[in-house]
Formats: sequence, C-alpha cells, structure tokens
Amino acid sequence: MEIRQDAVHLIRHLNKYSINPVMRTIAGAKHSPISIVRHTGRRTGKAYATPVIAEPLGDGLVIAFTYGPEVDWYRNIAARGSCIIRRGGVDYACVDPMLVDGKTAMPAFPFFMKSFLRILGTSQFLKLEVRK
Repeated sequence: MEIRQDAVHLIRHLNKYSINPVMRTIAGAKHSPISIVRHTGRRTGKAYATPVIAEPLGDGLVIAFTYGPEVDWYRNIAARGSCIIRRGGVDYACVDPMLVDGKTAMPAFPFFMKSFLRILGTSQFLKLEVRK
C-alpha cells in the first residue's frame, strides 16, 4: 500500500508541474473533456486554476478525485465554500461542496471516463451546486 501511495504522490507532483500547465491551455474549452476549477488559496488568497474531470449531476457538477481528497484544490474549495468551474466553454459559479461516493457520482460520467476512473481506483467525488 505504501508503494501505491508513493506512486500517486509522484504522479501528482509530475502532473502539477508539467502536465497541468499544458492542460490549462485546453481545459474548460467548448469541446474539451477536461474542465478547469478556479479557486482561491485558503492561506495565501492567491487565485489558482486546476484541470479536473467534472460532469453535470442533478442541479450541480461532480468532480472526480483522481488522487483522493487530500489535494490542495479541494481543501481550498472546502475552506471557501465556493469556486468557479469552466466546463464546455461556460463558467459555473459553484457552492456547497459535498463529498459523495462512486455509487452516487459514477452515473454522471460517460462510459470511457467511467472506465478510466475505475482503472485509477477513484472512489470519492466532490459534488457542488451550481448557483443560479
């Protein structure tokens, strides 16, 4: 189990500093499968933009925790209680973050994404209500 944790940490680090900067150029665009979450640092107040996998669910959006909920972007959203998600070229003001399980969230994802999330072992998700 510790080896898996180390591998996840390494992949997270590589993504944060090499892949995410590239992904930010396409995330949130009209036909992109990747969304972007804009959030504010809980300590610094700095604005951040993080690529995520987000899909509509009910009257909100659900984001997959591909690395688990111990990620900074989630902690920032939980502390503030809100964020902006750009998905398909549209900005959504999101509030009321709530953790949900795979049984609740997986139906929101298309088949290919469900398969990808299962391979990654993703079992936790973040549900946000879209402010109208």
